[in-house]
Amino acid sequence: MAAYLIAQWKVGDPQNFQRYRDALRPLVDRFGGRFRVEDAAVEVLEGDPTNATMLVIEMPSRDAARLLYDSPEYEPVRALREQSVQGSLWLVEGD
Repeated sequence: MAAYLIAQWKVGDPQNFQRYRDALRPLVDRFGGRFRVEDAAVEVLEGDPTNATMLVIEMPSRDAARLLYDSPEYEPVRALREQSVQGSLWLVEGD
């Protein structure tokens, strides 16, 4: 079953965020994922409009998503994200 990494955030440091994006793409490819929604502006219909950028990555499975997220290669990439955005990251299964 496919799994999705879904992020909703507010970018505070655009230069660091660009480094994060550049470093993330090859990792997602290597772990079998693909970008479905990338840095899309969100039209908030209900809820908190603070985090107005979204990213959705489709992974082949929950296990593949966890392998990516927990990998030593992702650790410095995650640090770039943490330095450049505020928001949330979720892992959900779906079709």
